[in-house]
Amino acid sequence: MLNFHSANVRIANGARAVDECLEIAFGNEVPSDCRVVMVNVTIGHSLEKIAGALTSKLPGVTVLGNSCAGVIGRAGVGESMHDIALIAVSGPEKEVACSSVDEMYGHNSYEKGLELAKGLKSKIPDAKAVYLLCPGIDISADLVIKAFDEVFGNDITIFGGTSSDNMRALANYQCVGNKITEHGAWAVGFADPTLDGITRATHGFTVYGEPMVVTKSEGNRIIEIDGKPAWQVFTSRLGLDSSATCANTIPIGALAAALPDAVAEEYGNSHILRAALKFEADGTTYYPTTCPVGTTLYLTMRDEELIFSEQKRVLEHLKSIIKDRRPVAVFQTDCLARGRLLFNRIIKDELITMLHSELSGNGDVPPWFGMYAFGEFARLGGKNEYHNYSTALLVLYR
Repeated sequence: MLNFHSANVRIANGARAVDECLEIAFGNEVPSDCRVVMVNVTIGHSLEKIAGALTSKLPGVTVLGNSCAGVIGRAGVGESMHDIALIAVSGPEKEVACSSVDEMYGHNSYEKGLELAKGLKSKIPDAKAVYLLCPGIDISADLVIKAFDEVFGNDITIFGGTSSDNMRALANYQCVGNKITEHGAWAVGFADPTLDGITRATHGFTVYGEPMVVTKSEGNRIIEIDGKPAWQVFTSRLGLDSSATCANTIPIGALAAALPDAVAEEYGNSHILRAALKFEADGTTYYPTTCPVGTTLYLTMRDEELIFSEQKRVLEHLKSIIKDRRPVAVFQTDCLARGRLLFNRIIKDELITMLHSELSGNGDVPPWFGMYAFGEFARLGGKNEYHNYSTALLVLYR
């Protein structure tokens, strides 16, 4: 039977931050059967130093980490330059396992996804749920999902997200042990037969304006929209000059693609959102999933009332499934645009307090591991899906 232990702190010194997290998570003694520690680290910390401190203090434990724009945990939200959050998994070796790959990009996302999934399958063939962490810039997330579905079957539950930085979309980092990468991916499989898990994502944005049509593309690269260079069209529609960077467009530039009616009803929204996280001098824009010619895209605006009402609807759905069973861990991935650049502190605290309250037993918040990322994984319409600008939750319960 697996057990989870979590903590999140704001301390500038990396070694001290690790010590504090381990004390909060474990108390006086690390379980002898601790198998995996996952850590989210904001961009002001050195991921290398955090990983080094963890590997030295937890010999024999697999350390996995990534950079992000902020963390979420039992202690709330942390979006300073020096926040970290970790979750440790202890229990039988046969119930948790990890795999990793490097050099994952948009053009080879399927091949790297297969390598990652097959590596995990060889270690834990009966995995029911997978925490998936991928690089945040230049990835075809749908192809990684496709690879995992082919290896594990469509019933596998994928959750997690993609690495990020502080909104600049310049570089993001991952670690496996002491190895630091910029285009790495790792996965953790769970096969505890006593656990069930449910995922849900919601965004709360609405579309506006005239549609834009992709007229030239290759994989996840949108070359032209409406017959013109994609970045120039995108920024013009946002009222920005084409010299605008991703840091300018991410907070206001959520793109939306229509969903089938049945899926839209489940999602609470008629569109799924996508973020443009990279562009080239010729206007080619990088989409986070495959984007075929003919795809119709819309611009969006946030609807604060809808964000709260849909989050409440998600919580009601989760509670209707969980009933009186006990949540043993919550994994949360929020888009970094839902952080400080989209919500003020009071609104964020209200959202997180609502989540904590509704998913706690007798006021005791379960182990909680979250981050502000470039993208989020959660099931939708009976299959695994990639989201942007959403709050994605996985609740493990026993």
